[in-house]
Amino acid sequence: MDIELQILKHLARDAHPTVAIIDEYCTEYKDLFKEVRNYECFKYLHLGIISTIKRKSLPEIAKVVSINSAQSLHHFLANSDWSVDELKQRRLNKVKQALKGQAITVVIDETGDRKKGKKTDYVARQYLGSVGKVDNGIVSVNAYGVYSNITFPLSVKVFKPKGTLKEGDKYKTKIELSSEIITELIEEGFNIELVLADSLYGESSQFIRKLDEYNLAYVVAIRSNHGVWLPVGQSFRANKWCKFERTFSNQKSEARYIREIIYGKKRTITYWEITTDPETMPDNSTSFVMTNLQGNLNKTLGDLYGLRTWVEYGFRQCKQELGWTDYRFTNFQHIERWWEIIFSVYTMISLNSPVFLGLNQSGQLETKAKENSDVDFSNHPQWNHESGWKNTLNNLRLIIQPLLLFWLIYPWLSIFHNSHLLLGFNHLIAAMNQFKPCYTSG
Repeated sequence: MDIELQILKHLARDAHPTVAIIDEYCTEYKDLFKEVRNYECFKYLHLGIISTIKRKSLPEIAKVVSINSAQSLHHFLANSDWSVDELKQRRLNKVKQALKGQAITVVIDETGDRKKGKKTDYVARQYLGSVGKVDNGIVSVNAYGVYSNITFPLSVKVFKPKGTLKEGDKYKTKIELSSEIITELIEEGFNIELVLADSLYGESSQFIRKLDEYNLAYVVAIRSNHGVWLPVGQSFRANKWCKFERTFSNQKSEARYIREIIYGKKRTITYWEITTDPETMPDNSTSFVMTNLQGNLNKTLGDLYGLRTWVEYGFRQCKQELGWTDYRFTNFQHIERWWEIIFSVYTMISLNSPVFLGLNQSGQLETKAKENSDVDFSNHPQWNHESGWKNTLNNLRLIIQPLLLFWLIYPWLSIFHNSHLLLGFNHLIAAMNQFKPCYTSG
């Protein structure tokens, strides 16, 4: 038994058993990292970031995935020679491949996070959406895609306030950054059927011209005091309120009200008010929007603009679940690497949602996979059978859980010699490595 124990310990230490789904995803990026050590760090960060640790700092991630020192992870983000641009290109290519030409909605918005001190690049006193006021922090313009209520990250550009510019930097407004993102996504070949944005972009003629340049449909917020130039003798009027059922992603619905605001004569761009209560017009549930969509929009426009809430959902997943703001760097080149790793993890989870798997796997393949497996993962009492992004994340956490627990228990085996425990973990991890993503649909 002692010999068996030593053999099992050797295998556990050197083989680094991994969860197949993460191993398969990361392997496709392997040639981006010239050193094996850097590639292993890429995998460890994926394992650690989607774990349940609250503060996803490098020391905490290293502890969870059984790395003796966080220095290797820090070196991977700060000093190794992999390219953010190449990793981003691979990620976008995987998304396009998974979409198979399907049209997506693109949501543009900025996000800001409070940062203490003045050492971090591009930190300044500016409006931070996360705290709802002007404070010291860093701001970025982000683009998320939405397909069948599953969000996935597309692009991010940091906003560089004038007082923080470095040598070689060029000041660009948030509008200019968002316009660049739209151009890049079009040039990448994404099939964009709709663009959603808040009033910062809706009030910008420059941003609207960019959307018109690519003949993109849009629904954008405008301020309640938005003004439109009218020829002499023309006036504006508000149509009667129409009641409609706002349908949410979970297929539940609530009553909403919508009316068109007409400035002078009918034109290709139309203006609308959407609210929960036409009598009181509550600020937190009343929207003023502008769109170039045509047709009878009394029902469809409310649901389409409602998709904009998914950008807040996307920010929440990045920040609360994946550790967007948990970097401990001051150099933006290092921060940018951290953000791209977060986007990589986010993409992995999105692509393993039932929505994307349905685009890429047939029912026959799913049935065959189930028949060939000894384990039905959906029988786990904590398995989540819903189809949302967070549901997929929770299921992936269940899949990696045995491996993380093994790493935590393994050091104790040198004190409590129990080969059966180690053997059991090896069998369990082997079973976990049979996991096929088609099981996410239950």
